[in-house]
Amino acid sequence: MKKRLSVLAMLLLFSKITTAGEDKIYNVNGQDYEGFWAKAKDDAPLVLLIHDWDGLTEYEKKRAQMLNGLGYNVFAADLFGKGVRPTEVKDKKQHTGELYKDRDKLRALIQGSLKYAASLGSNTDNVVIMGYCFGGAATLEAARSGMKAKGFVTFHGGLKTPEGQSYKEVSAPILVLHGTADSAITMDQFAALANELEAQNIDHEMITYSGAPHAFTVFDSDRYREEADKKSWKRFEEFLASTTQ
Repeated sequence: MKKRLSVLAMLLLFSKITTAGEDKIYNVNGQDYEGFWAKAKDDAPLVLLIHDWDGLTEYEKKRAQMLNGLGYNVFAADLFGKGVRPTEVKDKKQHTGELYKDRDKLRALIQGSLKYAASLGSNTDNVVIMGYCFGGAATLEAARSGMKAKGFVTFHGGLKTPEGQSYKEVSAPILVLHGTADSAITMDQFAALANELEAQNIDHEMITYSGAPHAFTVFDSDRYREEADKKSWKRFEEFLASTTQ
C-alpha cells in the first residue's frame, strides 16, 4: 500500500519549501501558454489541473505538489496565455468571460494542454481532469465535450450547463465538491446539475460541505475552511485511487 501524507502534514510541508516542478511554455493554435509540470515518476497516473479565474498561480502549484506526494504526475494547464495572471476582478471576468463565450476555444485549450502533457511523457490514457472555481467549470466543459478521461472533478466550480449542451457524451464518473454556503454558485444550481446528471444516467457523486463558501479550499484566504478542505481532499484522493490504474 502506498504511504500517503495527511492533508495537514502536506500543508505544513509545502508552506515551508519552494514548490518543486517546472514551468513549461507550450503552444496552442499559435498562442503561447505557460503551464506547470510536476512529475512523481514515469508510469504514474496523470492529473490535469485547471486553474481558478486568476490564472495559474502558486496555489495550483502547491496543489500539484500535494498530488505528487500521493504518487501522481500533474500538469497544471494555462488557459489564459503566457504572462496573463489577472489580479483585478474586472480582468478576471474579462478572461473567463471570453472563454465562456467561445466554448470551442475553451475545449481546444484543454485538449491542447492534455496533448502537451502527453509530449512530456505522461500517460494520458490514465488521466483525471480536475479544476478549481473557473477550472471546475472548465472541467465540466471537458466532460461534456466527450474528452476521454478516467474521471472529472470540480472543487467549488461553476455548475451551469450552457444552452444547447448536455452530458450525453460523458463516459467517466464526475465528482462535484461544493460548499453549501456558496453564494456565487448556489444550491439551486447544484440541484439542477444533480437532476440533469441523473436524468442522463451519468455516474456521479456530489457532496456539499456545511458552512463552506465559494473558494473554500484556497489557503490563507478569508474563505478558507479547513474542515471542508480536508474532507474534500480526502474524497478526491479516494476518487483518484479508484479511477486510475
